[in-house]
Amino acid sequence: MIKTDRREFLQLMVQGSAVAACSTMGLAAMVKSAQATAWAPQPPGASERFTDRCIKCGLCVKACPYDTLRLARLGDPAPLGTPYFVPREIACYMCEDIPCARVCPSGALDRTMKDIKQARMGIAVIDPASCLSWQGLRCEVCYRICPVQDKALTLAPHPRQLSKHAVFVPTIDPHHCTGCGLCTWSCPTQKSAINILRPDSVLGKIGDHYRLGWLDEQPHNPTPPSQPQKTEKTTPGGLNFLNSMDDPTL
Repeated sequence: MIKTDRREFLQLMVQGSAVAACSTMGLAAMVKSAQATAWAPQPPGASERFTDRCIKCGLCVKACPYDTLRLARLGDPAPLGTPYFVPREIACYMCEDIPCARVCPSGALDRTMKDIKQARMGIAVIDPASCLSWQGLRCEVCYRICPVQDKALTLAPHPRQLSKHAVFVPTIDPHHCTGCGLCTWSCPTQKSAINILRPDSVLGKIGDHYRLGWLDEQPHNPTPPSQPQKTEKTTPGGLNFLNSMDDPTL
């Protein structure tokens, strides 16, 4: 049995409290850092300040008819308490009436959005090394299930290295991709070759210092240079040189 006097006991208590406080602060910092970097596809209509505006009420989760949405727990790939979904398990089925957004009381989800195809839940990204179509097999599963077919996801001919025949491979247009994840859910590979990622993690930006003239709303028509005026030359005999060139009788 270890004997301690009152002073030593108080010192141990203070040290223990300090260690506990530091541990709590460290855990809180870790949780906050994890929440800041965590990301998963969000419900349709999520605003730019979705994480700040979401009150974690779960009404959108209850309104989803396909049980797609879930509230994030500690360790999930989304800020704690916010709704998200895992496309590989249950994708967003693109409800035309958008029930999840309609019940949001805080403005985290846009209740005024009328077309579900305007949703931007993420961006589909393809791994060519594991995509069956890129390997020369005719798959097209993701293409056929895409709700924005021939806009968000198209099939493009691609030359093969060992054959003169081309293969048709899926390509993504980020301007039309909704991030619903139906392509991810349907991909037949063991681990999906197409996944939904955070847009700012995969999309670049050209920059304002590059000008794409063919994309301007108003075509750029530079002022044509003024035509140089002809100068008349006179021969020693007084005959106008230009006129003599134009008149065949001279």
